[in-house]
Amino acid sequence: MNIPIKFGTDGWRGIIADTFTFENVRYAAQATAEYFKTVEGTERAVFIGFDVRFQSQKFAHAAAEVFAGNGFRVVMMDRPYPTPYVSFEVRRRKFAGGVMITASHNPPIFNGFKVKAHFGGSATPTITAKIEENLRGGAPLNSLNSGVRPPIQIVGPENYYTEHLKSLVDWDRISKSKLKIVVDSMHGCGSYILENLLAGTSCTVQTIRGNPDPLFGGINPEPMMPQLEPLAEAVRNSGSDVGLATDGDADRLGIVDETGRYLNTLQTLSLLLLHVYRNKGWRGAVARTYSQSLIIPRIGSKFGLELFELPIGFKNIGELMLQREILIGGEESGGIGLSRHLPERDGIFINLLFLDLLAATGKSCTQLIREMWDEFGEFHYDRRDLHIPIEAGQAVLNRLKTLPPSIFAGWRVQDVGTLDGAKVFLENDSWILFRQSGTEPLLRVYCEAPTEGAMIEIMAAGLKFVEQFGPIGVS
Repeated sequence: MNIPIKFGTDGWRGIIADTFTFENVRYAAQATAEYFKTVEGTERAVFIGFDVRFQSQKFAHAAAEVFAGNGFRVVMMDRPYPTPYVSFEVRRRKFAGGVMITASHNPPIFNGFKVKAHFGGSATPTITAKIEENLRGGAPLNSLNSGVRPPIQIVGPENYYTEHLKSLVDWDRISKSKLKIVVDSMHGCGSYILENLLAGTSCTVQTIRGNPDPLFGGINPEPMMPQLEPLAEAVRNSGSDVGLATDGDADRLGIVDETGRYLNTLQTLSLLLLHVYRNKGWRGAVARTYSQSLIIPRIGSKFGLELFELPIGFKNIGELMLQREILIGGEESGGIGLSRHLPERDGIFINLLFLDLLAATGKSCTQLIREMWDEFGEFHYDRRDLHIPIEAGQAVLNRLKTLPPSIFAGWRVQDVGTLDGAKVFLENDSWILFRQSGTEPLLRVYCEAPTEGAMIEIMAAGLKFVEQFGPIGVS
């Protein structure tokens, strides 16, 4: 049997009722159970969570039955809840692993199967390779008979996770800060968690799109523009200090400043690196994925920090966190994490850490960005998601790798990097990266330049370059 299950940047994802079916979820669970049986030094138990998507809870229960049928004690959430909570509970309880049914920021027609390893983070490439090998091996399903009540424990959220988050920030300072905040959960797992957490403090918190919706209000639950326009409007209308967003399963974040302007994740990671180093006094190496900002190595160089550049996908940062202390690590798509929390990205935690930054400095987001630019140089960034056939996207990459141009957008090409996709390095500290998505039929184009005008010109040239390989749709 050819089972269409392939793990991408973080788990397996597929269109509901097409490749993402109950049968395939059970096969994925069986292959994962075979791997979890080999994990030593842990309880033979699995923690399972799910998001707000169509049938997610039932998909999670189907997976739970398979793990139970394989002799695992199964603990399953009673409601949609963030992915990092599942990771935290797996590590806290010393379980063999966990599973989260979610397609994260993907469109509503998708669902997914994320594997969480015993260390409290996404399964490493080595682990997912073993699971895929188990799938090819075709191990028979050990799901319990429908007539037998599965030994599955259903639980609600406990406060260990939120208490841990409070311990990592200056909670007293945040509590007294009187910050005015708008939270946008994008109808996903973030729900009212941040508002409830900040209840009883001096902060004023308004949550928008906090109610669960399998269709996410008709958008993709990715915390970036234009999806965050409602958050920007709410911040402007309420005169708030900041807008905080989380994606569909709340492992990624987005920030909107006091004017309603989106702080892209290159800026957010840079600001938080400065915060944890200067204001909190934490130390360690820094990790960034291939689409992250040039400001990061500039900051790292000034402070003498070891810097790692990795392929896109937080699992690569998480794997590095298992080997050494990472002060902070981040990817362009809103995933940021710190070793002292989990080897995992966490939108709830990083939003709190950003509030910690605002409370510590007493400065606005706009002031913080300007001061950072004054010290380390100004950079502007954009990203476009191009809807084109996979073969056309691959043709773009192949052309750039095999026949790199000498001039691009009127700028001299200094190099073409191939760590992940094709990254064209231009003079004057500018670059444009073309990358085929690991989870969707998209060609993503990323660009950074010292001025907004240069960034716009380079991105326009990038889109024109892609057009010669076929018609495209842009989002």
